[in-house]
Amino acid sequence: MAAGADLARRRLARGAPLGASEAIALVCDEICELAWDDRPLAEVIEAARDVVPAEALLPGVAGAVPSIEVEALFPHGSVLVHVGAPFGDPPGDGPGAIRPAGNGIELAPGRHRETATLHNTGTQPIWVSSHVPLGRLNAALEVSLPDPERYRLDLPAGQALLVEPGARQAVDVVVIEGSVR
Repeated sequence: MAAGADLARRRLARGAPLGASEAIALVCDEICELAWDDRPLAEVIEAARDVVPAEALLPGVAGAVPSIEVEALFPHGSVLVHVGAPFGDPPGDGPGAIRPAGNGIELAPGRHRETATLHNTGTQPIWVSSHVPLGRLNAALEVSLPDPERYRLDLPAGQALLVEPGARQAVDVVVIEGSVR
C-alpha cells in the first residue's frame, strides 16, 4: 500500500492523473495514518473523501470505485473503515460507470435465510462486510444465532453494515455456500 500511495503522491505532484490502484492506495494510506493519530471514525471517513479530488483521476475511475474498505489500526484496536463514494458521486454513464442490472438478479438463490440480531457491546462503531462469516466478527459484536460461522449478511458483495456502539440491529442473513445444515 505504501508504494502505491507514494506513486500517487509523485503523480499528483507533477499534475499527472491517477488510476484506480494508486488512488485507492493513497486513500487507504491516509485512512491508516488518521486512525493511528486517533481521529474519530466519522472524521476519518469524511477526510478520506477529500484525499483525491475527482479531477485528479483518469476518466472512469470514480465510477469504477464505489467504495473503499480498509482495516485501520486505531489506538483502541482495529476497525474496518468503509468509505462510500471516495471520489465523489461519479456520472452514471461515463467510462467505468457501474450500471446495476436492476432487481432481476436473485442473490444466493435457494439458500436458507434467517433474521439475526447484532448487538454492539463495545464503545466503537463496527462495520460488518457482506461476506464475512458472522462467527468471525469483532468480539464486541454479539450475534443471536446458534452457529454464526455458517452465516453471512444477506447483502451484495462489497456492501457493509454499520452497527453503532450499544445498538441492537436486526439483519437478514444467508447460509454460506458449502455450509452443511
